[in-house]
Amino acid sequence: MAIHKKGQAHWEGDLKRGKGTVSTESGALKQLPYGFNTRFEGVQGTNPEELIGAAHAACFSMALSMILGEVGYTADSIDTTATVTLDQVDGGFAITKIALKSAVKVPGADPAKFDEAIQKAKAGCPVSKVLNAEISLEYTLN
Repeated sequence: MAIHKKGQAHWEGDLKRGKGTVSTESGALKQLPYGFNTRFEGVQGTNPEELIGAAHAACFSMALSMILGEVGYTADSIDTTATVTLDQVDGGFAITKIALKSAVKVPGADPAKFDEAIQKAKAGCPVSKVLNAEISLEYTLN
């Protein structure tokens, strides 16, 4: 079974003065502005790195929920932040690191079982699998 989801971008102009919008098929994102200034200069708007971070945090949290369920646990909450690092590499740019930080509340969780589950989620979430970056994980349980 293949599932297809779509994201869309529109761009006008050159790199530094140009501007664009990004949207999703679901309508969750509708023509959000992005550009050089939102990516590199802190101007209001979005950028590819924060979108990847949001996708990674969401995917990881869902994967952890599934894996916890497989070992008999249900999380009261999973709050994950993914910090995406964009570095200048070989005359260009590359996403070199993603730091996942997750605060998880799981009543009665055995710390060893939990550690095994969260490491499995880090390695196994589909977004982790597609990224060619160093992925670190820091977490707190309860």
